Amino acid sequence: MVIKNDLFLKALRGEEVSRPPVWMMRQAGRYLPEFIELKKKYDFFTRCQTPELASEITLQPFHRFPIDAAILFSDILVVPQALGLNFEMKPGVGPWLENPVKSAKDVAKLRDGDVNDELQYVFDAINLTKKGLNDEIPLIGFAGSPWTIFCYAVQGQGSKNFDKAKAFAFSQPEAAHQLLQKITTATIYYLKEKVAQGCNAVQVFDSWGGMLSPKDYQEFSYQYIEQIVNELYTEAPVVIFGKGCWFALEKMSQSNASALGVDWTITPQLARELTGFKKTLQGNFDPSRLFSSPEIIEQMVTEMIDDFGVYKYIANLGHGILPNVPLENAQAFIEAVVNYKSKS
Repeated sequence: MVIKNDLFLKALRGEEVSRPPVWMMRQAGRYLPEFIELKKKYDFFTRCQTPELASEITLQPFHRFPIDAAILFSDILVVPQALGLNFEMKPGVGPWLENPVKSAKDVAKLRDGDVNDELQYVFDAINLTKKGLNDEIPLIGFAGSPWTIFCYAVQGQGSKNFDKAKAFAFSQPEAAHQLLQKITTATIYYLKEKVAQGCNAVQVFDSWGGMLSPKDYQEFSYQYIEQIVNELYTEAPVVIFGKGCWFALEKMSQSNASALGVDWTITPQLARELTGFKKTLQGNFDPSRLFSSPEIIEQMVTEMIDDFGVYKYIANLGHGILPNVPLENAQAFIEAVVNYKSKS
């Protein structure tokens, strides 16, 4: 199987490219009119759990934009669902868990080890998507970081500060580590199967890592991400994306990950300084900046690539695309990368 456009994979390997590859986090999502049509008919987890729908949604941006990679439409909460946590998506609330984890007893009740039998629908979606992509571009699989999933499992919903999750971690550290390990083990099995089914790379999203101090980040988040990376990197390139975790970039640059995602709170220069060109970097356009005019977006994208450099760089947003971004602005972002010409 040869991917016709392998720019993304080349960048992950640190090979020379004429321009950086580009894709957008949440590119298969709510800013697309064709996605909104499906959203009217099917609830969120129905879309995730129906392979035909998940595949169709994954392919929507591929049919519309000259992206260099597709990312499978799914959700980070499918893993805790498989462990036995009955997450639902409540309108106006977001992720919702009726009975959050409160004690070691609750942790003990959860399934342990390989829960892939519960996740067959994801693997079926990969197979359908691979057919639809027809080896044109690579497919990315993903999972949430153990800490980020822990946050939802204990808090029971989204939060500005995840106070309950942090309180549980710090007051019941033994139970917290047991839960984090259960999530980690299940995630390793899950991502390995995604690769076996045809994903060309995987990304670990640590959306809430930035809630922790650098010391606590090492204890409650990063050591578990590292376990995942060490189990996966010989099978497929792994990208670590920690939102608000720029303080950990130096540590991450010593890992077996192929690339590190960076958000918009750090300059490209500092990100390079902290990682010493050891890793490919991915990011870091502020998603809100997609509300600027297409002309300004183009200018800012060019500056961003100039600052990161073409070598070992993947153009992306610093977090997921927002639902109300105008389509032509998303297009302007992607085309600015595709048409990039370096000054040198």
